[in-house]
Amino acid sequence: MRLLTRFAALLVCAALMISCASAEEKISEADLKAFREALPLSDGETLIDPVWPIPDYVFWLLDVERGELGYTEERGGATKYGTWAGYPEAEWCAEFQCWCVNQVDRAHGTRLLNQVYPNYSGTNVGRDWFLNNGRYVSRIGTVPGWGSQWWKDSFQPIEKNSYIPQPGDWMFLTDNANGDTSHVAMVEYCALDENGKVQVHVIEGNNVTKPAPQGVERNAYALNYWRILGYGTVRDLADITLKFGSSGPKVVALQKELVQAGLLEERYTTGKYGAITTSCIQAVQRSAGIEQNGIANLETRMALKALIAQKSADAAGE
Repeated sequence: MRLLTRFAALLVCAALMISCASAEEKISEADLKAFREALPLSDGETLIDPVWPIPDYVFWLLDVERGELGYTEERGGATKYGTWAGYPEAEWCAEFQCWCVNQVDRAHGTRLLNQVYPNYSGTNVGRDWFLNNGRYVSRIGTVPGWGSQWWKDSFQPIEKNSYIPQPGDWMFLTDNANGDTSHVAMVEYCALDENGKVQVHVIEGNNVTKPAPQGVERNAYALNYWRILGYGTVRDLADITLKFGSSGPKVVALQKELVQAGLLEERYTTGKYGAITTSCIQAVQRSAGIEQNGIANLETRMALKALIAQKSADAAGE
């Protein structure tokens, strides 16, 4: 009975992930084999295979982080990661992650830092960097102060605890009711435990919930753990409510759709959600008979997609 329960749970997890991925994007068997061989699976665990291809840089980054396992801070809290960042005795969970990314850049000639991953040390800065760059998935499906989220390809709202994070994602955690980020870790893999519950396995530094001296170590968190805020993702998977004052790649994508719908001149695809974009969104809402609040939520984005489809159909019928 337990085996059947575990198998059913694994199928549910796979279905959640596959619903967000197209067939041509699935991970290759060769990459899966290489990924599995490096994992420290314990007895009773069942690996949840990643669905999407794992970029080469994630393999490189995992190698660097695994090579740091066992490192401990010096007396007084100084670390080589803090020294690299300019703050030797800083609380260093973010500094560790950024240092590892920098090591990959140096070894492989990549430019990941500040492009794929942020270089930061302050509270909320890393999470907000991923939000502004359009690669963040909230564990509960909404981000306080930002709005609700939905899956980019399916337009389905993100359900609580539905995202199975991928290798290379950064997990952001909190330790207070305000929901401010207090810790960051990198996802190594996900697995079902002996009770069929999803565990997110990470590599992290400076986990202050554990006794001093702090070090670099592996840890596992239940997928539904209340402290997990969400994930800075390797792939662009989710969209989020946008409104006046928003900026970044998601706003550019929205503005390009407004151009397609014939509501915005292309010169206004600035990536900044100002008065002109607000006015265009209100026009979409007016045409759909929904509240004209100028906020690009899920209902409004679906209405905009319908306008684009109608415009394309009209053009084809001419």
